[in-house]
Amino acid sequence: MKRKKKHILDGIRVLDFSQHVAGPGVTRMMAEMGAEIIKLELAPAGEQIRAVGMKINDRSVYFIQQNRGKKSICVDMRTDAGKAIVYDLVKKVDIVLENFAPGAIGRLGLPWEKVHELNPDCIMCSVSTFGQDGPLATLPGYDFIGQAYAGITSMIGDQENGPYIPLAALGDTMTAAHALAAINAALYERATGGGGQFLDICLLDCYFHCHEMNVGMVSASKGEYSPMLPGRHHGAVGPLGVFKSKDGYIILIAILGRWKDFVEVMGKPELLEDPRFVDDAARAANQNVLTPIIESWLQEQESDAEVIRLLGERHIPVAPILSIEQVLQHPHMLERGTVRTVSDRGAGEFQMPGTPLRFSAYANDLDLQAPYLGEHTEEILSGLLNMNAEEISALVEKGILVREAIPEAALKAGNQ
Repeated sequence: MKRKKKHILDGIRVLDFSQHVAGPGVTRMMAEMGAEIIKLELAPAGEQIRAVGMKINDRSVYFIQQNRGKKSICVDMRTDAGKAIVYDLVKKVDIVLENFAPGAIGRLGLPWEKVHELNPDCIMCSVSTFGQDGPLATLPGYDFIGQAYAGITSMIGDQENGPYIPLAALGDTMTAAHALAAINAALYERATGGGGQFLDICLLDCYFHCHEMNVGMVSASKGEYSPMLPGRHHGAVGPLGVFKSKDGYIILIAILGRWKDFVEVMGKPELLEDPRFVDDAARAANQNVLTPIIESWLQEQESDAEVIRLLGERHIPVAPILSIEQVLQHPHMLERGTVRTVSDRGAGEFQMPGTPLRFSAYANDLDLQAPYLGEHTEEILSGLLNMNAEEISALVEKGILVREAIPEAALKAGNQ
């Protein structure tokens, strides 16, 4: 009788060396789709973000969010015995994932050539800021660094104050999604007769892939067109941007055919005949005149909620600019599971982003727990490598394997 899968990637096993967001973001989504994720943490301290951000009962909320559903083993790869364990695990997995600086995984003894030698069917994915080759490859990098080099930061901010940065891991999370797409494609290639292969996924490539019209316009115009820092409004079409309203700020998009509808809602038909506002480009070019007209109308209304109702009736795209606290309470986010409440054995109950990948054939929120450091050492080594308790204990005593003690309260919570 065929075993019922718990989710779409049930049966796929990953050896995950990654840290922080971009790499763990890949395996976070894979865990949420049922894959077995062996989180290989480097001794003695393990994943760096275990010590980062808010902690509850010594559990990092940041770490929990990125690592639910993963199994932890902490190995000293500077030792021959540690390397031997890792090499044996490579033979048992479908995917090896890492997001160290280019060359670092090779210095640990596990370059792509070694992975392929140990397991020709294994797929290896390296996630980095600039990629594995090229003049920038060896530079240290994070999300905002890749964003700056990709020409994205140059389009966030205003002329008076200069560029800004978004306080969200846009590049890391988006690169994780690109890496997942590549991994799934490589798994399909392998399933249809191919072997393992190496995937080189980087933030710079993914960020540059996000550009809308500006790259083509700069290139096709031979440099005559140069986008400026837009401030609160789109530089090429309008009205599109952030507008000061009665209660705060809203996002409003009244371009193309919606301009006529918007003018009618405002009760200002004379704007349709004004040559300064004849089309989207003209309205963008004259936003210094148009924006005060729109904001004056917005601030004359009863409330932002009333504005959203009026514009919504005419299908004019509009949205309130919600705070995180407001998102966490929004009925749409709660009903869809965009915001999910989880219960961690150590940190207790809190809200976090739910999985964005939905499948009709499976439940979309598995009950997952983030691991304590080295928590699954015995399960992994005995189950996959047939090591006995004495062998494992000896390696722990030598510091080649590291395990933290799981608090009694967490053990009880996990058994409930």
